[in-house]
Amino acid sequence: MVTRAVVLVVALAAVMPLLTGGIDNKQVKLLATRFNVTCVVVFGDSSVDPGNNNYIATSMKGNFLPYGKDFFRGRPTGRFSNGRLATDFIAEALGYTKAIRPFLHKRLRPVDILHGVSFASAASGYDELTANLSNVLPLSKQLEYFREYKMRLRRLVGAGKAENIIKNSVAVLSMGTNDFLENYYLEPIRPKQYTLEQYQNYLASCMSDHVKTMHGLGVTRLVVVGVPALGCMPLVKTLMNQKTCVEKYNNFSSSFNSKLQLKLDVARKTLGMKIGYVDAYGIFRDAVNNPKKYGLIETSKGCCGTGTVEYGDTCKGMSTCADASKYVFWDAVHPTERMYEIIAGQAIDSLRKQLMA
Repeated sequence: MVTRAVVLVVALAAVMPLLTGGIDNKQVKLLATRFNVTCVVVFGDSSVDPGNNNYIATSMKGNFLPYGKDFFRGRPTGRFSNGRLATDFIAEALGYTKAIRPFLHKRLRPVDILHGVSFASAASGYDELTANLSNVLPLSKQLEYFREYKMRLRRLVGAGKAENIIKNSVAVLSMGTNDFLENYYLEPIRPKQYTLEQYQNYLASCMSDHVKTMHGLGVTRLVVVGVPALGCMPLVKTLMNQKTCVEKYNNFSSSFNSKLQLKLDVARKTLGMKIGYVDAYGIFRDAVNNPKKYGLIETSKGCCGTGTVEYGDTCKGMSTCADASKYVFWDAVHPTERMYEIIAGQAIDSLRKQLMA
C-alpha cells in the first residue's frame, strides 16, 4: 500500500530537476494536483521572510535597493537577497506562484490564501527574546497569524475544505541563526542563564513545543531547516579576523542541528507527523568547498558593498558585484538568489531521501 508520505515525496522529488537544470513545469503541476499538495505555509526568519517586516515597526527591513535588484522588475520586496528565496522556488515548482506573499501584505488576494503565504519575520528565532530584541514577530505571533489565516481560509472555502487544505499543505520552518548571532553572542541575558549547550537544548525544546502547536492547528506535513554553517558567513569571518570558515561557529551549528533532529525524531513518533529535515549546514559547507560544482565562483565575501560586513541598513544604496549568480552570499550574512535556488533543489532531494528511507 502506498502511504501518503511516499505520495508526497514522489511529488516533491519531481521538483528537484527544475531547480538544478530544468523540467517541464506542467509535469510538476500535474503531480502536485494528483497527489493533493494543496499549499505551502512558511514560518521563520529572514531566510524565508518575503516582506512581513515591511508592515511592522522594526528597523530589520530589506525593502530598499540593492535588495531585490534581481527580483521581478528589479524591485525590493523585503526579501533579504537580490531575488527570490528557496520557498519561492518551491512554490513555483508546485505550480502555485513564483513568489510567496507575506501574510501581512495589505492586498492579499484569495489565490494567496488558497495556495499559501509566509508568516516569517526577519531577525526572529526559536527564542522569544530573540524576536523581542529586534521588535519582530516571534514564532508564537507567527502562529497566531496562522490561526487568523485559517479563519480567512474558512470564510473563503468553508470549514471542511479549509481543514483539508491545511491537512494537505506543506509547512516550512526555517530559523535559529539569530538566536546565536543576534542574541546569545551579542546580548548578556542568555549567557548569564545558560551555557552554550544548555541554550542549544533550550532552543530545541522551544522548537519542539511550537511543532506541537502546529500539529494542534492541523499541520501534518512539516519541513524543518537546520541552521547553516554560521562560521562561513562573511560577517562572522570578518569579526573573528579569519580568511577561512570559523570552525568554532561551525561546530556549534552542527551540534545544535543534531539536537534539533533528536527532537524531530520524537515528534515523528509521538505526533505522527511527516517531518523532513533539511541539512542547510551541509549544503553551505559543500557550496563553499566545491563552488564549481554549483557554477559558483566567489565564496568568501558577499555581493553587496565590500561583502565583508554589510547587511540590512548598512547595505542600503551600496554598489554590488556584476553577477550575483556566481556568489554564495548576497550580503555579509544572507545567500544570493542562486544559492537559494540550490538550497531549494537540494532540500527537496534531502526530503525525498529521508522520507523514502
